[in-house]
Amino acid sequence: MNEKTKGMSQTRLVFTHLRAAIVGGRLLPDAKLNIAALAEELDVSAGAVREGLAMLEAESLVVSEPARGFRVSPISEPELENLVQARIEIEKLCLAEAIRHGGLEWEGRVVSAHHRLSRLAELQHELPQTLLSEDWTAAHAEFHHALVSGCPNGWLLRMHLMLYQQSERYRQLSAPLGGDRRDVRGEHQALVDAVLGKDVQAAQALITEHLQTTGRLLVEGLRARAPKAAKRRA
Repeated sequence: MNEKTKGMSQTRLVFTHLRAAIVGGRLLPDAKLNIAALAEELDVSAGAVREGLAMLEAESLVVSEPARGFRVSPISEPELENLVQARIEIEKLCLAEAIRHGGLEWEGRVVSAHHRLSRLAELQHELPQTLLSEDWTAAHAEFHHALVSGCPNGWLLRMHLMLYQQSERYRQLSAPLGGDRRDVRGEHQALVDAVLGKDVQAAQALITEHLQTTGRLLVEGLRARAPKAAKRRA
């Protein structure tokens, strides 16, 4: 255990470790999850691993099958398309509520998160196109969460977080994201301008276009990935 995890319960440790590995693309789709091996690797009980896996199953990051145990949830193009559609609808609702109810603290979070993301985006361009900076990835998540953080509806925010994590998993598995074919920084700036300007209609239209563009690029990434995945299974 490191300093970040030593105070966690065993179940929470398993959940946090495996969720990060799945969302970050380090545990690939359909990978088998051996309870005994994970218990030994993480120095926890087998019961804690089972409980952690059950929590991940509730977030649709792992699946279980009778007599076959747990494995990382598979990915597919239809599933991605459904995910993008659901995320657009939830994000639009969250943005509308954040704009209507968010105050100065919310505006400050949006400005701060956008500033950090913009600065890190400059460094991202120095990386190979097949890599995503961990710092940029974290800042990107912080930015999208900041945009909706003024929403007072906890149920919507929980759904937003779950859908974001699922989208991030596809992002990590499908990099690069065609950064030379879109102005991501411009898209983010337009979103900030709309939400700070209290323009619900503009913000909803912008987030729809932003997520649809990302979705199209992720589909391209899945199609490019498919032959490689099939080769690994052969």
